[in-house]
Amino acid sequence: MGSVQIVTTILAAAITAVAVWLAVRAVLKMTAVIRLGQPAPERFGDKGARTKKMLVETAGHTRMLKWSVVGAAHWFVMVGFIVLSLLVLEAYFEVVTPTGGLPIIGDWTLFGLATEWIGILGLVGILVLMAIRLRNRPTRPGGRSRFTGSTMWQGYFVEWVVLLVLIFGFVIRGFKVATDHFAHPVWATPLSHAVGAVLPEWQDGATVAALIKIVISMTWLIVISLNVTMGVAWHRFLAFPNIFFKREPAKPAGSGLGALRPMTSNGKPLDFEEADPEKDQFGVAQVEQFTWKGLLDFSTCTECGRCQSQCPAWNTGKPLSPKLLVLSLRDHAYAKAPYLLAGGGKDLTGEEKATEAQLAHVDVLALAEADKPLVGTAEEGGVIDPDVLWSCTTCGACVEQCPVDIEHVDHIVDMRRYQVLIESSFPSEAGVMLRNLENKGNPWGAPQNTREDWTKGLDFEVPRVGEVDDFEYLFWVGCAGAFEDRAKKTTRAVATLLNEAGVSFAILGEGETCSGDPARRIGNEFVFQMLAQQNVETLNEAFEGREKSKRKIVATCPHCFNTLGNEYGQLGGEFEVVHHTQLLAHLVATGRLTPVQPVDGGVTYHDPCYLGRHNRVFAPPREVLGTAIAGELTEMPRNSERSFCCGAGGARMWMEEKIGKRINVERVEEAMATGAKTVAVGCPFCSTMLSDGVNGKGAGEQVEVIDVASVLLRSVKPEQTRGDKEAEPVAG
Repeated sequence: MGSVQIVTTILAAAITAVAVWLAVRAVLKMTAVIRLGQPAPERFGDKGARTKKMLVETAGHTRMLKWSVVGAAHWFVMVGFIVLSLLVLEAYFEVVTPTGGLPIIGDWTLFGLATEWIGILGLVGILVLMAIRLRNRPTRPGGRSRFTGSTMWQGYFVEWVVLLVLIFGFVIRGFKVATDHFAHPVWATPLSHAVGAVLPEWQDGATVAALIKIVISMTWLIVISLNVTMGVAWHRFLAFPNIFFKREPAKPAGSGLGALRPMTSNGKPLDFEEADPEKDQFGVAQVEQFTWKGLLDFSTCTECGRCQSQCPAWNTGKPLSPKLLVLSLRDHAYAKAPYLLAGGGKDLTGEEKATEAQLAHVDVLALAEADKPLVGTAEEGGVIDPDVLWSCTTCGACVEQCPVDIEHVDHIVDMRRYQVLIESSFPSEAGVMLRNLENKGNPWGAPQNTREDWTKGLDFEVPRVGEVDDFEYLFWVGCAGAFEDRAKKTTRAVATLLNEAGVSFAILGEGETCSGDPARRIGNEFVFQMLAQQNVETLNEAFEGREKSKRKIVATCPHCFNTLGNEYGQLGGEFEVVHHTQLLAHLVATGRLTPVQPVDGGVTYHDPCYLGRHNRVFAPPREVLGTAIAGELTEMPRNSERSFCCGAGGARMWMEEKIGKRINVERVEEAMATGAKTVAVGCPFCSTMLSDGVNGKGAGEQVEVIDVASVLLRSVKPEQTRGDKEAEPVAG
């Protein structure tokens, strides 16, 4: 060992020791913070499915590859980071001797070939990612970027470290080639030999280059260890457990879609009949009241901004960015952590749990952080502004796009639950809706005895449960379908088509009440459970004696469809629920409904969030339209899983939209830009919002918003529906 090797070995050992010590300290700190969260015992079930999903999503990059160029580049960088860690390890042998290498496998041609091409593709990948970050930098002209609010220096730092480590890997090999100490042939390692052809024959070159590579790698480890909230770096470790512990690993998309996570206290679902606000947690009022998985979510955020780029609120000038919300919660959790780890915290009555002695040595900044309200205005020093919290439509675009399976919607609704149930703090106009749900069983406050008015004038009898001996489907009409004029036309169209196809069905009539969706998503779990339990009891009675496969419900509202199918199981209601477009597509495919006159004028389809993104029903509505229209369906740029929200979800249907551009107007402009004269929908909320948007643009005579069922009815029975418009112009 020469003098150069002695120095490089000492320096490599020293910086590695410091880096490893800091990394261990950082991991222990992060683990301690995450463990502050509430229990989530359901996250440990079905380990086989969880392991499989984690491997598929990470190795297969299934979520990242939704963005093909970025996804492919990131995959090569990820594989490069994992595999080429072996070359960082090899550098420790090379600082000892310039001819050193990994024992056993270091001289294998296959090892040289694999690491060579992974390095080359990794170089291409990181350069692509760097170019994308620069092209989308927040300071660029032309508007807000998905990186707006991200800590940009951290992204640049990580990318440059990856680039330099890859470069110095080839420099080391190049010096070995130049000094004739390289074991791999040209055909297997062409770039290494090309670099070696231009480097001098410096015997200590590989050793010095190896030291530089180690210093760069350990500097990266030191920096991220000193910045435990540096998600752009830590996600490469935390993504694996975060995906493993996702809520529903069997789901094809984001596990935070579909059903909301039940309201829990100390890891157990809350029973409102026995719950006590002084003993049980009602929603989330403090950051430590999120589950440990929530705190892991916040720690894992990569700051990539894909959620932000798809969020309807962010895209229309609202203060909500799912990314910035998660980052705010993350930063608050880690800033408050010293106080919490010292034993601090408020009990459910608001009393301090720690003694003065416990808090005596806690940093003053941590104590100040602990005094911040989780939800509050800037004047109040709140972590999350109320306008941020109430801008969410729960459309799920953030969850759909997140590459590391963060469950944004669950966290937002948990904070809403505390605000509504304990603080009674929510947009005032939503109070009318909640009172109507409690007193009238529907958000419009319509009399219950008018639930069946939509049946008047039909040329066939609509049977009621209890009046017929048997039926194949229970037709869940929903509040909009029973009371809202535009939605009633959809209800009549579906009933007419089912009757035409010979499907036996029945309705509950006055026995039906609101599914509870708007109450649950605004955060009023108490009202939701009151309504849901009543409905579950009614439905179980209607289906008494039937097995689940024969307890079939068809619903026209995606919100009812989602609630009955995905959430009533939490309360003992197990049903097979289909959306009307699914049933109609089946009836057309089996020849029980036959379109005879195509509807022309050009049609575009708007995917409802709770039908498409939340429940993956994309094809059936398009299949129905494909048989009923003349020509091809014209797709909007944002469609299917990337469909843009109408603005009504998350109980926003009953709240004023006072900030920024109206979401429904943004969507209507996109629909009108297709040139289609008909905008087909599959949701009464979407119908209302888009109709209002069209009329607000003064285009009510040129563009019609109509349900898929009504499009099909016009094709199946044109003589009955000629001139019947789904959406009459209303005052905009």
